[in-house]
Amino acid sequence: MAKLAGSAGVPVLGDKSLDFYRDPVTFCRQRIEKHRGRVFQCRVLNRPTVFICSVRGMRELLCEKSNTFVKDPTDLMTNMYGDTVVTTNGEEAYLLRLSLTTLFTGSGLKSSNDYITSVCERHLKNLSISGRPPCLYSAFKRLGTELVLGLFLNVRAEEQPRLFQEIMQLCTQHWHGLISAPVNLKVPLWSSGFSNALDARDRLMDIIKDKLKNDTQGFVGSLGSLPLPDSSSASQHLLLFISALIPKALASLLTSFTLALSGNEQKQRRRAAEDPDYLRRVQLEVQRLWPPFIGGRRIADQDSTLAGFHVPKDYGVIYISHSVHRDPEVFDQPDNFLPERWSGRNAGQEHVLCSFGNGPRNCIGTKLTDVFLKEACMYLLKNCDWCLDPPSQDLEYKWLPVSRPANPPAISFTGLHATGSDRSDTS
Repeated sequence: MAKLAGSAGVPVLGDKSLDFYRDPVTFCRQRIEKHRGRVFQCRVLNRPTVFICSVRGMRELLCEKSNTFVKDPTDLMTNMYGDTVVTTNGEEAYLLRLSLTTLFTGSGLKSSNDYITSVCERHLKNLSISGRPPCLYSAFKRLGTELVLGLFLNVRAEEQPRLFQEIMQLCTQHWHGLISAPVNLKVPLWSSGFSNALDARDRLMDIIKDKLKNDTQGFVGSLGSLPLPDSSSASQHLLLFISALIPKALASLLTSFTLALSGNEQKQRRRAAEDPDYLRRVQLEVQRLWPPFIGGRRIADQDSTLAGFHVPKDYGVIYISHSVHRDPEVFDQPDNFLPERWSGRNAGQEHVLCSFGNGPRNCIGTKLTDVFLKEACMYLLKNCDWCLDPPSQDLEYKWLPVSRPANPPAISFTGLHATGSDRSDTS
């Protein structure tokens, strides 16, 4: 059993949280190079913490030893969303997942297809009409928000525009408070972001409870009829499902997909439009290189090991998706965009990705997210052409709270069936 590289540091003064959150990718890259390994320790959130940057370590953490490394019951997500399938542990988490899975698979998934298609068509058609959206990420986030609120809450933008707008603003307020300092403070003319988030949560819960009481159709109706632990569980899960997390993840991946196939990648775009298997490989490679979330955190419930290293009880463990997805022991040329790898050496190895977690606690909505992304990507490929305009731009990414270019990229879109004059107008 090997000793962990690095140092857990001393309380408070040895904490590296600011360094990590300032630039998590550089933080991990420097330590991987320094320690010549992809598992190391330091102090984060004032707790000795192991960083997992290898596929082997991630698989052990999230799959083989998922009962040993548990969700932190004091995590901010618990304070903001309550006891949900994401925040609970043990048998409670298992039973919640068992109850909720039916809503995200089979007939529950099929019933969503027509709505997903119509929303994608309406939103994405505007890209070729406008030619050059001021912020591509924001346009995709609006698409994701409309999908989420329509599917999970039966609130559709074209039918209830005022309620839709109110919920969208409340979700944004709730999210911004979630990622701010957790200080609930109000003084005359000012209140903390966390305090505003709590107010937004209360208003959202009022809307959700009204929906659960009066709406028997669709997802919200099915959720209300499930055997859940208590009367508050359905509303807490709806709050989680309509949060800004899902639209931001979709916007992140769609932005990265668009950038990966911009420039002189017409052959790739054409092939992806004609070959669903190749499109799937492109999407996997986008997810590998630009995972929407930086990773996840667990707590060691007992002494254990990860990738051959001793992990003491009560240590934190953080897996870093960006680093795991670039593990050179699994991926040749790990920093290069190579969709073909998923039909070659890495064929059938989708399980080594952890953009949405992995193992028995992975994201319960992964299949629905795949449907969202496939529909949106296919519409873009079959109806739009696009390029970076100008061709040379700073596309350096920021990684928190979700991955996307630090500077909004300028991209020109044209409809594939546009006339020559139409194309010149939008370029």
